[in-house]
Amino acid sequence: MTGTTTDDEPEEETQAGLAPEDAEKADLQLDEIGAAESPEGETENLLGSREPEEEVIRTATDLEAVYDVPVQVSAVLGKTSMEVSQLLKLGRGAVVELDRKVGEAIDIYVNNRLVARGEVVVVDERLGVTMTEIIKTERS
Repeated sequence: MTGTTTDDEPEEETQAGLAPEDAEKADLQLDEIGAAESPEGETENLLGSREPEEEVIRTATDLEAVYDVPVQVSAVLGKTSMEVSQLLKLGRGAVVELDRKVGEAIDIYVNNRLVARGEVVVVDERLGVTMTEIIKTERS
């Protein structure tokens, strides 16, 4: 019998009108990404916020609201530690030995977070930095 049901044959309910096998696959895919579908056709992510099912493509223009926010950028040539007594003995012309070798990459920080490594360059009689490696850190 196609297209009709009898009292002896209960009609199977499916998700969004899908065949039972397809509905099971859709449920499995939602479970795999940690989301649940609402009756309105939205998915709920792990943080509990609702998002439309269609994929959102993010671009640099999405950040326009924060383009004018100032950040502090620091290039660290090297580090050392010393006792206060040694620090007080330093004078004009004193050399402080750092933990880096000549030609070794320097650390580049943005708001005290390591974001890259690079090389020192000279630009119109001023020092500059060329980024040679971007550091990706996991957010906690």
